[in-house]
Amino acid sequence: MQEKTHNKLAHENVGKLIFKMSVPAMFSMLIQALYNIVDSAFVARIGTDALTAVSLAFPIQILIVAVAVGTGVGVNSLISRRLGEKRQAEADSAATHGIILAALSAIPFILFGVFFSRGFSAAFTASETVASYGATYLFIVCVFSFTNTIQIMMEKVLQATGNMIWPMIFQLIGAVLNIILDPILIFGYFGFPAMGVAGAAIATVFSLFVAMVFSLYVAMCKSHGVSFHLKGFKFNMRTVKNIYAVGAPSIVMQSVSSVMNMGLNGILAAFSDTAVAILGIYYKLQSFVFMPVFGLNSGVMPILGFNYGARNKKRFMSAFKIALISAAAIMTVGFAVFNLIPIPLLSIFKESGAEAASSELVTLGVPALRTISLSFIPAAFSIICSTMFQAAGKGKNSLIISLARQLILILPMAYFFSKISLEAVWYAFPAAEIAALVMSLVISVSFYKKHIANLDKNI
Repeated sequence: MQEKTHNKLAHENVGKLIFKMSVPAMFSMLIQALYNIVDSAFVARIGTDALTAVSLAFPIQILIVAVAVGTGVGVNSLISRRLGEKRQAEADSAATHGIILAALSAIPFILFGVFFSRGFSAAFTASETVASYGATYLFIVCVFSFTNTIQIMMEKVLQATGNMIWPMIFQLIGAVLNIILDPILIFGYFGFPAMGVAGAAIATVFSLFVAMVFSLYVAMCKSHGVSFHLKGFKFNMRTVKNIYAVGAPSIVMQSVSSVMNMGLNGILAAFSDTAVAILGIYYKLQSFVFMPVFGLNSGVMPILGFNYGARNKKRFMSAFKIALISAAAIMTVGFAVFNLIPIPLLSIFKESGAEAASSELVTLGVPALRTISLSFIPAAFSIICSTMFQAAGKGKNSLIISLARQLILILPMAYFFSKISLEAVWYAFPAAEIAALVMSLVISVSFYKKHIANLDKNI
């Protein structure tokens, strides 16, 4: 099994391999994106206050996923590089460390949920109803955050070995079960009480719990490219250091989107709660564009990491180029959809009993979607470059690009543009992405000269 995986990553046609490894991840992430939209659409039936509350809670959910995915990316990168170097024992050790680190990473969020949910929600709204909804939702999601961190880690470990089917199934179980449970628990069908926003949160954590249990069963009981050795486990600080050399920058990279989201919520709250809700709607909708690109990343990262470890320059660069073209194509489609049908997209989130999306939602939302979507195509280059750096174990390069895209540039720009008008705020997104594209190009050229140009020499 392990030799078959190694041969696939080393010898199979790169384009075909990327397709085979990315499509399952893309499919599962599209289902996840569908869940994100369905979840918010059901919550919107309760009212705008409920939708705004979930939007305010979204940055903390981003943070949970950021820590889980960032740690998982570090483990994934280390496993794929060690497999490429034919150091199986170290790959196994990285996988085992991943499970333990995933469980430990949930502890801060559990504490946050218990002690700070109410205060956080109240800090971004003057509405008691919105604050109450947000506190309830956050408490449940945070206290059971371990379901998310562990399940995501199992996905990343198996993806590092070239196995994309099981991770797809894990995502499908969680997303499909959540879609089924949302209306039942929110509105009280089949004998269940109507729990509103709390029902949405319970549906989420229960679905993740089922997916987590199944992922642990598959990881421990099925054959893979790595093995887990929990009995007598002791932390190896060198392994932990290697994981977080890539993982820590990745965590920061993805966490800055949470900081950005909170900052933007603060800026938009000065205009109206509807403006905050629109930002939340945008993030739900854009997941249909970005999730396939992230699925592409999941498929291409093990290929890049393996061939970087094996010092195969031709296959490394071929994988990078194909991934870049594919990401740009996906983003182009997303740009077209956001510009051609913004009103139908916004109407998904209408309140129960409304004939269409509210007049204010349309008036503010249409220019927001069209303007922000200008950032999609330049974002493709920056995202794929970040994946290349992570696969090669150069997490700091990814961190620099992400900080520029999602914190250093966009928040000051949004604040400055807010002095002009609400419509001007949305232009911070494309402006930041264009600047990040230039930065990514400069860093990538330097990276190529130092680490890739002579990769296949002196093997």
